Amino acid sequence: MPIAMTKEEIDKLEIGQILKVEADDPAAEEDIKRWAKHTGHEILGFEKEGTILTFYIKKKN
Repeated sequence: MPIAMTKEEIDKLEIGQILKVEADDPAAEEDIKRWAKHTGHEILGFEKEGTILTFYIKKKN
């Protein structure tokens, strides 16, 4: 589910804007990184605090 929600939100942004994504699904770490690489978006940062994963994704296209 994190991928679908991330795609939906990033589609609303302009190129160059940054989306902050928080997830508590452990699979999201690899899934979102793989999705960003596949779609051409850039992960500017990643933080892990307890069970919360936070990504900062820059829309590239």
